[in-house]
Amino acid sequence: MANVDHVNVFTLGGKGGNPCPIVTDARGLTPEAMKEIARRFGHESGFVLPPRNSDYDFTFRYWVPNHEMEMCGHATIGALWLLAGRGGLSGRESLRIETLSGPVTGFVRSEADGPSVQITQPVGKVVALDAEQEKDVLGVLKLDRKDLLEVPLLNASTSRVKTLIPVRDPDRLNALKSDMAAVEAVCTRIGSTGLYPYAILDRPGRAFEARQFPRSSGYPEDAATGIAATALGFGLLREGLIDPDDREVRIIQGRAMGSASEIRVRIGFAGTQPVGCLLGGTVTRAA
Repeated sequence: MANVDHVNVFTLGGKGGNPCPIVTDARGLTPEAMKEIARRFGHESGFVLPPRNSDYDFTFRYWVPNHEMEMCGHATIGALWLLAGRGGLSGRESLRIETLSGPVTGFVRSEADGPSVQITQPVGKVVALDAEQEKDVLGVLKLDRKDLLEVPLLNASTSRVKTLIPVRDPDRLNALKSDMAAVEAVCTRIGSTGLYPYAILDRPGRAFEARQFPRSSGYPEDAATGIAATALGFGLLREGLIDPDDREVRIIQGRAMGSASEIRVRIGFAGTQPVGCLLGGTVTRAA
């Protein structure tokens, strides 16, 4: 039986966050065993394996109850936090990780209250939905166009495609209801892995609120979704909702679930050209 640690990633004030089972030594686990761990605990789960070649320090795999995922931001951050806390990084502050979605670099700093972890994501790809796709998504969420900001719905991705839906009011955002079967069907039709409606909390302060309704993870909603938050960062940049600079963007997620969480995204630039981003947040051990 594998040793499974439990952390909450992207916590806010010591609470909330996305619960994540982590196996920091997954050698000997079959894919079926990894999937069973995710099914047993009902959350996205991370598995740390030795690197397959000298280009990397680790190989990470990720499972939800229904399938393997290419990338999971909070599981990556949680695994590095655990490894750093038990001395498994040998003092290294920069780690190269192989994932199914491509290479990820993790940055780890020792701080008074424990390790601080950030991970890289590539520059986002952002495409506007067409009129029929937009109507399809709004129908599933029972939204009218008057409920939205005057910017388009977007399919955006750094590692996995998320559909960004610009809700005008945070209260309307948190009143949304999710139908898992309908969400899965519409996401399949539009080539998305989840619906990510969002609202502005403090535009000058670069604070936003969002919810994540995944396509087929086996549960209706996530309390915090790092990969969706990085996609949102590039969507906000495209629509001029944030200025093109490297100041931190804060995304609050999970309030409707009673599990308010905070995700932090910082987009990097070469001159005026975005070149990628850093994803970070606070980690705590689960009770």
